[in-house]
Amino acid sequence: MPDFDLGPIDMLVIVVFVIAMVGFAIWVGRRQEGTESYFLAGRTMVWPVVGFSLFATQFSGTQYLGLAGAGFETGISVWNFEWVATVVLLVFALLILPFYLQSRITTVPEFLERRYDRRARYAFSGFTVVTAMLLDSAGAMFAGSLVLSLIFPEVPLGVHIALIALLGGGYVLVGGLKSVMITDTIQGIVLFAAGAALFITVFAEFGYEWSTLPELAPEGGFTVAPPADDDFLPWPGIFTGAIWLSFYVWVTNHIVVQRILAAKNIDHGRWGALFAGALQLPVLVLLIFPGVLGRGIYDQDEVTNSDLVWPALVFDYLPVGMRGVVVAALVFALMSTLDSVLNGASSLVVNDFIKQGKREFTERQLLTMGRILVGVFMVVAALWAPVITTFSGIVAYFQSFLGYVTMPLVVVLLGGLFWRRASTAAGFWTLAVVPFGLVAFLLGEVLGLFDIQFLYATGIMFLISLVVFVAISLATDPPPPRTAEITWSRATWRRESAELSGVPWYKNYRVLTLALGVVTVASVVPFV
Repeated sequence: MPDFDLGPIDMLVIVVFVIAMVGFAIWVGRRQEGTESYFLAGRTMVWPVVGFSLFATQFSGTQYLGLAGAGFETGISVWNFEWVATVVLLVFALLILPFYLQSRITTVPEFLERRYDRRARYAFSGFTVVTAMLLDSAGAMFAGSLVLSLIFPEVPLGVHIALIALLGGGYVLVGGLKSVMITDTIQGIVLFAAGAALFITVFAEFGYEWSTLPELAPEGGFTVAPPADDDFLPWPGIFTGAIWLSFYVWVTNHIVVQRILAAKNIDHGRWGALFAGALQLPVLVLLIFPGVLGRGIYDQDEVTNSDLVWPALVFDYLPVGMRGVVVAALVFALMSTLDSVLNGASSLVVNDFIKQGKREFTERQLLTMGRILVGVFMVVAALWAPVITTFSGIVAYFQSFLGYVTMPLVVVLLGGLFWRRASTAAGFWTLAVVPFGLVAFLLGEVLGLFDIQFLYATGIMFLISLVVFVAISLATDPPPPRTAEITWSRATWRRESAELSGVPWYKNYRVLTLALGVVTVASVVPFV
């Protein structure tokens, strides 16, 4: 592994870059007139910003470290999470997104109240806030601290986490979601370009020989279909776990869906979701392949933390100045991921709890409370972040936690959208399965009292949640007739077909969805 030393030019680039981006973020979001402006960017975002912000929220930070690290450790099977995300985003754009945007909801839990009742909204929202702190915010802080530790190894991890928290939580207090989405897009473009430049540069060391990649990959690691007993990602786990985890991330998680809700209209929301889906596919080349190539550059026995392989390649193969740009963009993007989560969690508390109380507040009072909540959540996430050091890698932490605890949310949301018989009682009581999943996560993944691959555990939790949901629905009264308006049916499809008549093919979301589906299949099949 290289010495992570930045020269004076790199340090100057980092300082200028961070100051410029913070200043730009504050300028972009300088005028906040109310909660819709602060939490939903006034619903004015166009599809390129929506799509790149969706992508950047997931990949601008932790995934840049975790995916390359997973490629180094286990091969390309980690890409299953990304191409499956593309498939889920296709389903989202095709069938689900209209119900969100046409109902003008401000949070995903608000949709649950309309489909079930207020209890489901409170339970769903409370869970999302907790996971946003323990998972997304803490993960972003931890990944950011890893990057800072490369440059300043003598500084304790806790100090790095505190610095990331203060810098990352700063401008979201002023600018809200608009600042976050636009800066997310800038960081995503920079890192996307950096990933491409790094892959080309490193691949050149091996003469651009395609055969090098399968040769360097771990044994059996150059496939998206590892054996069923694989420890990291067995192929049945794609169906028992990966697909349902993707439904949680892209359809259920308010922190992500918030970007869709900020779209200026339904077309921009759909095109943004499809654009984000298309951006998942090159991740194999931009992030995972460099990790695989790293096996031919660094001694596996000397790499104590595979999450550092990608920044190591940056320091070894990119020139002075460019390294500063990439490091600055990566650190700032990690902070931007943190900002996204803090803004989203604050939005949930303000809209799902404070606004629903008996006391009425002015928009300015709600805006002030939202900003205070950002600060509180920032402190909570910073205190939890060091716990992530107990996991073998960032991806392992993210996916295992999600797999155990989010399946009831997925079942409740999808069940409410696609099954008209789903009852009000089922919507609430199925969410009661969440604490059991959390206990199982602590017993299995933290304390090690039992050993089961987490994607199989995800499938088990999904089945348990589904059985509870169906049983309670059939045993209780059917939902009121009003829920039919927010439940998908063939009539919905026919109505949208009529609306699409005469629309040019390049604006027809169904044509675009089909085209992206074909590209996805063509991209995955060679690696089966």
